[in-house]
Amino acid sequence: MKKNVIPWSAVLMILAAAGGCSKPDSSAGTSSGGSSGVPTVIWWQIGNTQAGLAEDLKIISDYSEQKIGVRLEVKQAGWGEAGTRFTTMINAGEYYDILFTDLGSYNRFVSLGAFKDITDTVKTVTPKLYDAIPQILWDGVKIKGNIYSVPTYKDSSKTAYYFWDHAIVTKYGVDLNQSAWSYLDQIFRKIKEGEGRRYYPMILYKGSNTFIFDIFDSLAADLNPLGVELTDQNHRVVNTLEDPRVLEKLRYLHTWFTDGIINPDANIADNEPPYRPFFMAQAWPSVAYSYATSAGIDKYDAVKFFGPSYSTASIQGSMNAISANSKYPEESLKILELVNTDTKFRDMIGYGIEGKHFEYVNGGSAVKRLGPTWSLVNYQEGAFFIETPEDTVPPGYWDEVRQLNAEAEPSVMLGFMLDVEPIQNELTNCRSVWAKYQTDLVTGATNPTDIIPQIMAELKTADFDKVRAETQRQVDAFFANK
Repeated sequence: MKKNVIPWSAVLMILAAAGGCSKPDSSAGTSSGGSSGVPTVIWWQIGNTQAGLAEDLKIISDYSEQKIGVRLEVKQAGWGEAGTRFTTMINAGEYYDILFTDLGSYNRFVSLGAFKDITDTVKTVTPKLYDAIPQILWDGVKIKGNIYSVPTYKDSSKTAYYFWDHAIVTKYGVDLNQSAWSYLDQIFRKIKEGEGRRYYPMILYKGSNTFIFDIFDSLAADLNPLGVELTDQNHRVVNTLEDPRVLEKLRYLHTWFTDGIINPDANIADNEPPYRPFFMAQAWPSVAYSYATSAGIDKYDAVKFFGPSYSTASIQGSMNAISANSKYPEESLKILELVNTDTKFRDMIGYGIEGKHFEYVNGGSAVKRLGPTWSLVNYQEGAFFIETPEDTVPPGYWDEVRQLNAEAEPSVMLGFMLDVEPIQNELTNCRSVWAKYQTDLVTGATNPTDIIPQIMAELKTADFDKVRAETQRQVDAFFANK
């Protein structure tokens, strides 16, 4: 599970240097332990490679060779280095066939000519793949009307929940039908009074997401002060820091921080503690079971307060693109088709080798993890809904996600992606300004009444008005051509 994490790609747009892609090197593979002459597709992902992965992949490749005549080699860049590593690969023309990408890198790498246009071939070469993924996801990854990646069909819409420790709910009579921050203020104060000075009802850390900007479509700009309200049919690009709903929540956060409801190290803590009495997360109700297990408590109660909503950003949380220089573009598509349509292959990629990393239980309806840990990261790979669920999750686990996706309302800006090229320098400067203040502001450590005028002034100096005007121009052009 990923929750409340700032992705590596948020940094990637800043790191990516302008320029074209070099010619590929000659490291494309033709076999890796299989039959002579069988093509081997190289797939780069993020993660920490485990010992023995290459040997395990030979077993997985035997299966893919049998099914589609293609073998697979997976390479991984570590979590802390992936942004720099992938940028260097693109600029240097290092050979690969498939590359994991997301919101922060996708648009930029497409503009550099790094990814192959698969608009037609994904339908003709891999029709099962195209049909397996809802049309709204394909629309969400289009750039200027063309498809350059295969979106991962998972919790692709965004739904946010409060998670309350059930023991606290029972003890203090928390009304689970209430989600307004005015109610949170009342109940937090009641809990604080009952539990004492050293107890913090709301625990935050530097990567926390309190979802205060999520009523806006971020336009793939990676700049929270810029956005269009999800339901605004007039498509007005606004400064979100001027929105009264955002300001109200920022004031609540500061009051809670000052009054000891939020932990005093919220703006400097790197990680969340195992247990929190209350937190917010993009999730679905059954995830409460996993959260409770991790926290060592009996139960978390889930309260939905946002969504479900589809946006370009939510859809582009996980994608896989094929190199424009790949020697095996059709074979690469077939690998992605297999991982999105074949349960056995999906389980192998997601869990590892049967009998070594996992075993089927409950008549084959569930997976029990064994050991050692499998290093490939589930959310980067393929559709969740064909994968055999783990035995640690309740029945209907993935059905809840599928239902939320089905109910999700699309943002009015779905399919729009900001072309950053005309305002690259200005946008970079604005991001730098926001980065200075963001953590302190959204954890409540600073008073928004005092600090927002300062942020506004520095954004103005950094040419935020130009960024906003150019963004509005592109938005207007996008809808004029629809």
